[in-house]
Amino acid sequence: MFDNLQDRLAGTFKKITGKARLTDDNIQATLREVRKALLEADVALPVVKDFVGRVRSRALGTQVGKALNPGQQFLRIVESELVAVMGEANESLNLAARPPAVILMAGLQGAGKTTSVAKLAKFLTEREKKKVLVVSADVYRPAAIAQLQTLAGEIGVECFPSSADDKPTAIANAAIDHAKRQFFDVLLIDTAGRLHVDEALMEEIRELHRVADPVETLFVIDAMIGQDAVNTAQAFNEALPLTGVILTKADGDARGGAALSVRQVTGKPIKFLGMGEKVDALEPFHPDRIASRILGMGDIMSLIEEAERKIDKAKAEKLVKKVSKGKRFDLEDLRDQLQQMQDMGGLTGLMDKLPGMGNMGQMVQQADMGKQFKVMEALINSMTPWERQNPDNLTSSRKRRITQGSGTQIQDLNRLLKQHKQMEKMMKKMKGGGMAKMMRGMGGMLPGGGGLPPGMGR
Repeated sequence: MFDNLQDRLAGTFKKITGKARLTDDNIQATLREVRKALLEADVALPVVKDFVGRVRSRALGTQVGKALNPGQQFLRIVESELVAVMGEANESLNLAARPPAVILMAGLQGAGKTTSVAKLAKFLTEREKKKVLVVSADVYRPAAIAQLQTLAGEIGVECFPSSADDKPTAIANAAIDHAKRQFFDVLLIDTAGRLHVDEALMEEIRELHRVADPVETLFVIDAMIGQDAVNTAQAFNEALPLTGVILTKADGDARGGAALSVRQVTGKPIKFLGMGEKVDALEPFHPDRIASRILGMGDIMSLIEEAERKIDKAKAEKLVKKVSKGKRFDLEDLRDQLQQMQDMGGLTGLMDKLPGMGNMGQMVQQADMGKQFKVMEALINSMTPWERQNPDNLTSSRKRRITQGSGTQIQDLNRLLKQHKQMEKMMKKMKGGGMAKMMRGMGGMLPGGGGLPPGMGR
C-alpha cells in the first residue's frame, strides 16, 4: 500500500534538501509535485486542495532548525498534516456497553464483509479477550451463511445458525437473545451487500439497525476501488449512522487514496485495515504510523507489536542460548527463522515497516523472494535430521536425493547452503561480541553494504 505515493514523495523531498531556507519558490515547486502525487494516488480533490493549502501556510517562512535541513523540516510538516487528514490517532471500537455489544457490518457486495467479520472476531477474541458470537443476516446469498460458519469454525468462535428463509430482523433478534442468555461480550452481525441507490435494501438495513441497536456500525469498503470508495462511504453515511470504516484489500492497493480521503470526506474514522486474505490479517488503523510509512520512515511500533504476537518466544530464546554457547546454527534453525518471517508477512512486510526500506520491499516483491523462501523450506524439509544438522557433509548422492524429493534443482540447493553459511558466520559474531558485531556482519546483506545475499536478488 502507498508504494507509488511513497516513491513520488521521496523523489520530491530530495529536491529541497540542502537549501538554506524554505522559500516561497521552493515550497511552491515542491507542493506542485506533492499535489500531483496525491492526485495520482487517487486522493479526493477537495482533500488534496485542503492538505496542500495547510502545508503551504505552515511551511512558508519557517526557519530551519539547527539540527534539521529544509527537506527534513518540510517532511515533518507534511507528516503532521497527513496525520491530521487521517484522524490524529487510532479510534478503537466502543465496547463499553451492556453485553452483548452489537457490531453491525454494512457495505457493497464483494467488499469483504464476511471475511472482515471473521477477522474482527479473531481480533476481539485474541487481543481483547472477548467472548464473541457471529451471525449472518445475508438472506440473499446462502453461500455467505455457509462461508461465515466455516470461518467461525476456523477461528474457534460460535456462529449463530441462520437461514435464507428468515428475515434479517428476526435473525438479529434471535442472535441477540442467544448472546444475552449465553453471556457473550460481543455480537458481530454480517449483512447482505447492497448498493446505496437500492432504496428497498437500504430501508431494510435501516430497519435492521433500529432492531439491533448496535454500539458500532462499521462500513466495509474495498480500497481497490479508489476514489469511488470515498463516494460510496459518504452515501452510506447519509443513510446509516456509521461509527467507522474497515478498509479491506489495502495490501493490494499501491495508491492508498481511499485511506487518505475517507476520514476527511465522511468525518468517520478508519478503524481497521484488512491487509491480506488470512483471518489474522487485520490491523488497527494508526494515522501516525501510516503517515510514517507513506514518507518512507517505516513503522517500528507495528513491527514490534506484530513480533510480540507472532514470534515464538520459546524458539527464539532457545536459539539465542544455543548461539551464545557457540553451538552451530544449522538448517533446522534457518527453517524456523524462515517460517517466523513468513508469519510476520514475509520479507516484503518487514521491509515496508523498517525506516528507509520501503523501496527494498518493492525490490523483494519483484524478485519474488517469497517463492525463493518456499524453495528453501522445501529443500530443508526434504532432508533427514542428520543432514539438516550437518549441511557441510552432504555428498553428491545425498544432494541428488534432496533435490529430487523437493522438486528443485541442484543450483537451488547450492544457493541455500551458501546462504546458510553466511548466516552461520553472522550468528558466530554474536558469541562474545553481542548484537553490535552481528549487525556489522549483516552489512553486506543490507542496502549500502552490497545488497541482498548472493542469489536472493536474482
